[in-house]
Amino acid sequence: MTHNLTLYADARFTSPYVLSVFVTLIEKKIPFQTIIVDLEANENRTANFARMSLTQRVPAIVDGDFHLSESSAITEYLEEAYPAPAHTAVYPQDRRQRAVARQIQAWLRSDLLPIREERSTQTVFLGPPTGRPLTERANAAAETLIAVARTLIPTGTGNLFGSWCIADTDLALMLQRLIVNGDAVPPDLRTYAEYQWQRPSVRQWLDKVR
Repeated sequence: MTHNLTLYADARFTSPYVLSVFVTLIEKKIPFQTIIVDLEANENRTANFARMSLTQRVPAIVDGDFHLSESSAITEYLEEAYPAPAHTAVYPQDRRQRAVARQIQAWLRSDLLPIREERSTQTVFLGPPTGRPLTERANAAAETLIAVARTLIPTGTGNLFGSWCIADTDLALMLQRLIVNGDAVPPDLRTYAEYQWQRPSVRQWLDKVR
């Protein structure tokens, strides 16, 4: 099978942003090859990679003669370039729900920095738990995350908008940062995050050799 699309990923497959693009590609059944970028060796700073990624970060994709970086830009591009029904939709079809999904993605990427600092995704995918309690500022961020998640997730449902979308994966990962480290997360949100973690596309990521 010819792979016209290339995904540039981190060597240890711990990037939450590479995860988001990887899941999108799997869900949409877009054939792709993966090229590993060793961030610890600063391979992302090389001239070759800079030609592939404007921001010199992963994820980046090459689709034919088109290069793009930044995960939410990539997932939105893939949704438009490989539309339903030929390819599975990863965003809600309703315009307002789609806007909310993008809002969630933007918020998760721009806020909650103390959680991202104190609960690295390396502990989610590689372990072990940090064993350290959250600081006061991280606790405040966790309370915000939980409050927003409880507002967004309808009681008794497994997805944000009835049907799965890529924002479900992104939100579940942020919750998993707390869950795997033993931080306080309400049972309904734990159930939601674990449900999302069983999705086949996510399991393919979790099964990556690290």
